Amino acid sequence: MSTISIIGTGNMARTIGARAVAGGNTVEIMGRDQSKAADLATTLGGGTTTGQWGTAPAGDIVIMALLHDGVLPVVTQYADALAGKVIVDISNPFNSTFDGLTHPEDTSIAQEVANAAPADATVVKAFNTIFRHVLETGRPDVFIAGDNAQAKTSVETFIESLGLRPLDVGDLKMAHWLEGAGLVTVGLANHGVGNLNFALSITELPT
Repeated sequence: MSTISIIGTGNMARTIGARAVAGGNTVEIMGRDQSKAADLATTLGGGTTTGQWGTAPAGDIVIMALLHDGVLPVVTQYADALAGKVIVDISNPFNSTFDGLTHPEDTSIAQEVANAAPADATVVKAFNTIFRHVLETGRPDVFIAGDNAQAKTSVETFIESLGLRPLDVGDLKMAHWLEGAGLVTVGLANHGVGNLNFALSITELPT
């Protein structure tokens, strides 16, 4: 199984953490509010620990369970503490009207993280196309993007431990389009589907 550090103490941190513990992974929680991190670790159980904010995460995989505008500042703050880690960005940089992204078309939060992270850290985009409660109770496909094959294999192994199917969409530049797919899910929730009880998935047809 994998060793995971989750930076953040919100709903996605709780949901991914719960599935990670259930999947037999070693989990660490890190948050600015140490008491919230400790409370979440206690809630998750399974030997979940808490790390000190800003220090080197214990996990080989570090999940940034933060709002999009908090991801890059935290990566910058942690700096060399993230050396050698696989950083997983799960954020969606939606604009205030939820009909566009907050950054230009030639980048993504994940690519910006890769530029700011230590040279020997690697970045994978994942989980951003899934509503939190669907991740909590369902078995959605998890689309991932990244430039490093070994890092993607590590993240795929972790995702499989959650009982979910990872699907590789390509290099890290595809993270921009995964963020766009996250936007599509919001549009479907508001219009074509009309609720949040779904996830984007792939159906393979017989050949």
